[in-house]
Amino acid sequence: MDRSELVDLLTPEGFRLLDSLPPWDAKADVVRLVSSLRAQGHSAGLVAGVLSQSRLRAKASGKFGEFASRMLFTDAGLEQATRLSVAALHAGRFAAAGVGRVADLGCGIGGDALAMAAIDLEVTAADADEVTAVIASYNLAPFPSATVLDARAEDVDLTGIDGVYLDPARRTAGHAETERLTKAADYSPSLDFAFGLAERMPTGVKLGPGFDRSLIPADAEAQWVSVDGQLVEMGLWFGALARPGIRRSALLLGKAGTAELSADADSPDVEVGEPGDYLYEPDGAVIRARLIGDLARELDARMLSDGIAYLTADAPRETPFATAFRVLEQLPTDEKKLKAALRERGVGTLEIKKRGIDVDPAQLRKRLQLKGSASATIVLARQAGRHVTLLVERV
Repeated sequence: MDRSELVDLLTPEGFRLLDSLPPWDAKADVVRLVSSLRAQGHSAGLVAGVLSQSRLRAKASGKFGEFASRMLFTDAGLEQATRLSVAALHAGRFAAAGVGRVADLGCGIGGDALAMAAIDLEVTAADADEVTAVIASYNLAPFPSATVLDARAEDVDLTGIDGVYLDPARRTAGHAETERLTKAADYSPSLDFAFGLAERMPTGVKLGPGFDRSLIPADAEAQWVSVDGQLVEMGLWFGALARPGIRRSALLLGKAGTAELSADADSPDVEVGEPGDYLYEPDGAVIRARLIGDLARELDARMLSDGIAYLTADAPRETPFATAFRVLEQLPTDEKKLKAALRERGVGTLEIKKRGIDVDPAQLRKRLQLKGSASATIVLARQAGRHVTLLVERV
């Protein structure tokens, strides 16, 4: 969305038209809908703006639930926005630490600031992009404790502020079709700026889950967050926002509730052993937090191979931190023999999981030329340095 589309949208006519649209249907004839709206006398800019918002609101429901239907978005802003369930946990940290006045620097469309304002924290939200700042102002308008500035993070006056939250831009500038920045030095605001604030006041920094662990300051609590099995972020927490004795945390949110595995440092791996009757695939948050060893000890499990994030055990144990598989048998690793073995079992639908093996599952599945009515799951991995192929089923 550009500035002119936003100007057209932020009018009584714009909001009436947006509210009058039927629920977004990706399969609908958009050209026909555009023609119909234009025939009613609406400008091209307004039609483009309301249809874009209708599409984004439907897409945003996964992150913001029912609130999405009353918010505004940009493509890039929605892509980078924190899920409301995760933002609520961020806000809870500030409240629990007694930080009542927060500056949300690089607020985007206002997801985190919204969660903070919803629990009556005083929030000063700032974004350097004019369009994004205006959208954040709209989204935060119901909360009198929230103020939005069109300003660079570095230029915000922090007088009277108790703590800071930063979500550095990790994509190129723009509102759509942005690209991910691969170097932390290119983030905006910079990590030097963020970590400098952390030396002065309680600070939280949202980063990507694949952030270079060598750049994590020693005094920070690093928490990796997974939602419904999808790894979504890594947060660094400093000062009063960091919990005593915790430097590594894997937090899992899902339909079954919340579960956390934490430690004061990376946990050492357990020993490698022979494949048992059960295989465990740790959640991505556990892997990134390097708490596989602690999980293995909880499960009385061993590593399948050094450096491979699969655990194996002789007996099943229930855990929210890993997906469990029952090992049915070991299949040949040779591709021709594997093809024959799967045909013998009538496997026509195959899920291929792999770690530590240089193979493209889609291409392998094509080469296997599967035929049959049965479905199966195989795991391609290394075991004590050698390749293994395991036929498994989910527990």
